[in-house]
Amino acid sequence: MTSHYESRPGFFRRHRLGEALLALTLGASTLGGLALAAPAAADGPGSGTPWVVTVGDSYISGEAGRWAGSSDNSEAPADALGSTAYFDNASNTAEQIPRCHRSKADEAYIGGGVNGMDLACSGARTTTFTDSDGYFKPGLDFADNGAGQQGQARMLQTFATGHNVKMVVVGIGGNDFNFGSIVQQCVQDFLASPSWAPDYCNDDSSVTSNFTSANVSAVQSRIVAALQNVRTGMRNAGYADGSWTMLVQTYPSPIPPSSGFRYSQTGYTRQSTGGCGFWNKDADWANTSALATINATVRNAVAASGVTGVRTLELASALNGRRLCENTVGLYEEKGLSSWTQAGAVDQTEWVNQIRTVSTAGSDYYIQESLHPNYWAQMAVRSCVRQAYNAGMPRGGTCSIAGTGLVAGEPRMSLQ
Repeated sequence: MTSHYESRPGFFRRHRLGEALLALTLGASTLGGLALAAPAAADGPGSGTPWVVTVGDSYISGEAGRWAGSSDNSEAPADALGSTAYFDNASNTAEQIPRCHRSKADEAYIGGGVNGMDLACSGARTTTFTDSDGYFKPGLDFADNGAGQQGQARMLQTFATGHNVKMVVVGIGGNDFNFGSIVQQCVQDFLASPSWAPDYCNDDSSVTSNFTSANVSAVQSRIVAALQNVRTGMRNAGYADGSWTMLVQTYPSPIPPSSGFRYSQTGYTRQSTGGCGFWNKDADWANTSALATINATVRNAVAASGVTGVRTLELASALNGRRLCENTVGLYEEKGLSSWTQAGAVDQTEWVNQIRTVSTAGSDYYIQESLHPNYWAQMAVRSCVRQAYNAGMPRGGTCSIAGTGLVAGEPRMSLQ
């Protein structure tokens, strides 16, 4: 899916039932991040330029970071980072791990004399695995196959040994709840049933099985182990527990509740135009039940982990007002805009990528970018991570939109 976009009628239509959704995960693959200068010989625990490191899945790796909003007419208006958006090797020519999609808009790069490193991977779970398409997905563990494929805790340990890591931002757990398959089921149910007899996903066994008390408990235990692995990696690298801070982030709401959609659930417009094919009832369930359960599990895992000094970055409402298909924003053509660089584009366009199907073939979009925080959102969260870093005195809080416009190229955000 790397060829150029073809401008032809209906190219981005997403409603045909034959266009089955493909693998969609929190996002979808040995050290990542921007091209870096070699550290000084003395750099290491407590010495040298401070670093912020991100580990986890696609909601922290930078999946969808290439795009600033959406258009059904052309890629051009929203293409903020171009074809090298996910390249993270030293020569900026490729990904170090294919399909990890570590974006240059990643929240790790807070600047101000602090360096950033992105070790997260789209599609990652708490433990390392290889997906059905053969892509390596490093978890928050110490996996090492001896051929350069390592878990993120192991990568963190190696990196932290030679760099002064002051804060590690963790975002993990969504894929352990099978986020991608849940979204796929919800969209398929929307497309396969009429508005007068909707088939809801929230009561499908394939969905409800992820939220049983037994599974919630199992996922919590896996997140606990992942957080402890991060701590172990830092200990192994020579860090005392009090010399660095773990910042654990929750997940943002990507779609509005039923009252907030700008497209009716009648007909196929909600998916064919907006790329947000959820029934109203399922959208409400996704916000009040699914997201709430996932985030509560993350918080409970933090409390149960025994890791000291953890700060929490609450993101549940960070994108509210800019979510996919929300009635406060629109596509570029709906807002009369032609480029993401125009004044006001950040406030009028969506901060979450459309849900796409095989109609994506032949374009520069990836299906795995679906329903992920895009360039605007990642720059917004970066602002909150900078505020959380707090000049080296890390703190937690709730990240939210604080106003309109941009401040030094980032949306105006607050951490309270």
